[in-house]
Amino acid sequence: MKTRLAPTPSGYLHAGNGAAFVLAWKLAREAGGKLLLRIDDLDAERVRPEYVADIFDTLHWLGVDWDEGPRNAEELQCTWSQHLRMARYRELVEQLREGGHLYACTCSRKDVQDRTGSGDYDGHCRHLGLPFDEGECAWRLKLPEAGTVSWRTWPAGKLHEAALDMPDPVIHQRNGRPSYQIASLADDVDFGIDLVVRGADLLDSTAIQLYVAKLIGLEAFGRTRFLHHPLVLDANGAKCSKSQGAGSLRAARMAGEDPRSIHQLADRLMREAL
Repeated sequence: MKTRLAPTPSGYLHAGNGAAFVLAWKLAREAGGKLLLRIDDLDAERVRPEYVADIFDTLHWLGVDWDEGPRNAEELQCTWSQHLRMARYRELVEQLREGGHLYACTCSRKDVQDRTGSGDYDGHCRHLGLPFDEGECAWRLKLPEAGTVSWRTWPAGKLHEAALDMPDPVIHQRNGRPSYQIASLADDVDFGIDLVVRGADLLDSTAIQLYVAKLIGLEAFGRTRFLHHPLVLDANGAKCSKSQGAGSLRAARMAGEDPRSIHQLADRLMREAL
C-alpha cells in the first residue's frame, strides 16, 4: 500500500487537517506501506513561507513521519513543488482538449453568482463554442448528463457508485494554470498512490478525477481504493477552516498542548468512516 498526505499551504492547519494526517499515517504504518508527503502548492498566490513551515512543524509535533517527499521548505521548492510538474499537468489538459472533452468559459464567479444566486455553475458557455485562447477564460470539462463512476472503498473493497450530476468543473484556470483536479490526479498516478485518504467533502473530486482518468487512459487510478472520512466540525457545527486564530494547530503547539488529542480524533474518524 502507498498513500499520501496532501496539505495545501494556504493557511495555518487545523485539527481536521491534523487528524487526517494521523489517520493516513496510521493506515500506512499498520499495513507496512509507504507514505508520501505531497504539498499542493499549485496556487502560488495563496502560498506563504509561514504556512509551508507550519506543515512541517505540525507533522513533527504529531510524530508523523513519511517515506517520500520534501523534508523542509528548501527541498519542496527545489525538488518537490508542483510547479516543477507543470508540463505533465498541461500534457493531460491538452489530451482532454484534443479529445473534445473541454470547452472555453468566460464567466467570472460574479457572473455565475448573479445568474444563479448559488454560485453553482449553470453551463452557460457549454454550447457557445468560444475559442480556447480568448483572453482570460477557463476551460471546463463536459460532464455527461446521466453519467456515473464507481470506486472501491478501503478496507472492505466495496463498490461505491456516484452520479456525475454536478456543475462542469474547471480543468484549466483563468490564470493559465491547470486545476487541482488535474494536478492531484496526475500526482496520484505518477507517484504510485493506491490508497487515497480524503475528507467526505471531496467525494465530488473523486468522481471527477475518476471520470477524467478514464477519458485519458490513466487506468491505474481506476484501481485505487478510497477512504472518505467524516469532516471535523468546529464549536458551531461548521467545517473547520484554516485560520490565523486560536483554532489552529500552531496555537495549540504554542500553548504546549498534547498532540494525543489529535491522535484520538483520528481514531474517531476511522471508526466513523467504517
